[in-house]
Order: sequence, then C-alpha cells, then structure tokens
Amino acid sequence: MTGLRPVFFAARLAWRQLVYDRPKLLAATLGVLFACVLVFMQLGFRDSLYTSAASAPLKMQGQLFLLHKQTEALWRPVSYERSTLMRALGLPEVRRVVPLYMSLGQFKNMDTHVQRTLMIYGYDPNAEPIRIDQFESFRAELQRQDTALFDVNSRPEFGPIQELIASGRDITEINGRKVKLIGTFSMGTTFAADGNVVMSDLNFHRIFPSRSLDQIDLGFIMLTPGADIVAAQAALLRLVGQEVRVLTYDELVRFEQGYWENSAPLGFIFGFGTLMGLIVGMVIVYQILFTDIGNNIPQYATLVAMGYSQSYLRNIVFASSVYLAVLGFLPGVALSMVFYRVAERSIFIPFPMGLDRIAVVFFFILTMCAFAGLLAIRKLKSTDPADMFS
Repeated sequence: MTGLRPVFFAARLAWRQLVYDRPKLLAATLGVLFACVLVFMQLGFRDSLYTSAASAPLKMQGQLFLLHKQTEALWRPVSYERSTLMRALGLPEVRRVVPLYMSLGQFKNMDTHVQRTLMIYGYDPNAEPIRIDQFESFRAELQRQDTALFDVNSRPEFGPIQELIASGRDITEINGRKVKLIGTFSMGTTFAADGNVVMSDLNFHRIFPSRSLDQIDLGFIMLTPGADIVAAQAALLRLVGQEVRVLTYDELVRFEQGYWENSAPLGFIFGFGTLMGLIVGMVIVYQILFTDIGNNIPQYATLVAMGYSQSYLRNIVFASSVYLAVLGFLPGVALSMVFYRVAERSIFIPFPMGLDRIAVVFFFILTMCAFAGLLAIRKLKSTDPADMFS
C-alpha cells in the first residue's frame, strides 16, 4: 500500500487542479466528448455498412456458391453461362444446383409516382435459395405471371406496402411493368439499394427482357448430407474454376463485406474520420494540460523543492488525462446512443451499441488522452525550484 500512496495523492491533487478552473475543465471535457461521439459515429457507420452489405448473403442458403471472377460485389454482378453451374451436377457430392438472377431495377410508388432503385432477385420458386419465412405459402403464387414478394425492411419511400397488400391495392410497377405484390419478406436495405424484391426466374426475365435465362449471376450448390465442404470446393474449382469463384457461405459473406471495406472508398472515409476525431480530441486535451502545467509551474517547483520527484509530477499529469478521458467518455456514450437511434430511424440500417464497441472506444479515448499527457509532460522537464520565485 505504501507504493500506492504517492499515486493516490498525485491523483487527488490532479483532480483539485482540474476543478479549480471550471471553464477550462468544461472545455477539455467537451473536446473529449466531441472526439468520443465522432469515433462512435464513424465506427457505427462503418459497421452498419458492413452489416447491410451482408444482409443478402446472410439470407442465402447453400453450402457453396459460384460467381464470376470479375464480380466485385453482389449488387453489381457479372453474368456467366448457366451451363457452368450445371456442370457441378457431375460431382457425386452435389445434390442440387439453383441459379439466381440479380439486377437493380426501378420501383414506382403508385401514390406519389416516384421511382426508387431496389435489388431484384429471380429464381425457380420450386427451390428456396433465399431464406424467407412462410415461403411455402407463397411458392404457388410466385409461379404465376408478374407476381413478387417485397422486402418489408425497405425504405418507407416505397410506400406502405403491407397496408396496400392488405387493402387489395397490391399492383405496382417495376421497370415500367405492372407487378402484383403477393406478400412480404425480411432482408434489409444496403448502401447500394433502398429495398429488395423476390420473384420467379421467368418473371425476372419479363422485367428484364434483354436478359437471357442462360446467363446467371450467382449459383447455389446444395451438397449431400455429410459431404465434406472443403473437399467439394476443391473438386469444383478443378471442374469449373477457370471462369468462376467457388465460395463457401462464410467466404461469400466476407466477399461482400470486403468490397465495401477495401474496394469502395467508404471504408477509408470512415477510418480516416475516426483518426481525425482522435487527433482533434488529443490536440484539445494537450492544449488544456500544457496550459495548466504552465500556469502551475511555481507550484510544481515548490513540490520539487520539498523533495517530490519528477515521477510524482508526471503522475499528476497522467491522472489529469485519465480524469478527462472518463469525464468526456461517459456523456459521450450517452449522446452516441441517442445519435445511433436517430441514425437507425433515418437510414433504416441497424446501429448496434455493443459492450465490445464501448470498450474499444474507451481504449481509444484513454490512449488519446494519455498521449496528450505524454506530450504535455515535456513542459515539466524545465521545472526548477527557482521557478517558485518567478
């Protein structure tokens, strides 16, 4: 306990110095709070970006997936021959293959006549490559001409689709063609599309008459029970790997997230914004601590003359850094939670505030304040007992 007493006394002195000048303490706290909120929001937007990017892959059912090697992301696929997917049936481990067609289209709100972009998925209704609740109740109707399911988690600008379906006003237009909405499913919006629609492959061809059903965008491969996924993937690569990628479920999810993280500029933008927030907060804390040290040089010189070491003075500065980190972080978390809820209601993408994120941001803020204190400590090196008379 004896070794902790100097640290305790240094922390108590640091607190008294901070509260002595309330306006300066408020300015420093607001600086840390600003940095905290900015980091939380940048991380929130980044993670919501990755979460929304994976909303479609997470709904897809299959053990292996085939997509063209030139495909950068699922929302902008490059088509390849359907026969390439069919060749996978030559492997004994393959139980079934399902081709999927994807393209962005224009959905018209029949009340406002405003058109918005959504992603359209087409496939054989006898299969179920996309996980949809109560799909069996829609299977027969999806086989009828010009029918579709609408994503209930799409943006509200598309209109009150559930209410329209319930009232019988279920006819809309997609790419200028009238389509009957027979129900809803849940997937979620992305940064590429404001909503989603699922229909049969034949109805997809009617919406996109220039698209041939022999050109597919993504192939689903269902394996026999107990089949080795890694071995089947290697066999498929040898069989059809010249033109397409063969991905597992987890690899498909990471592939879509990787586009936004590495290829698109948004990942860099959010990372750079996080760094700038920390730098701004560090500069503010440094200025406060440096000024505080300069104003208290006579007092520090007195402590040195009384026999206190330089390490004791450094403990005072570091304790001040920790206090500022905590004082700015606590209201920063509360304010960020409010902003997260506002963001969720505005862009309709989840903004989860987990304990892991809180811990990461607190570590960033604490490191930021500690580094600012480390820079400000240089001022103490010039402390001399003679300064008590200055």
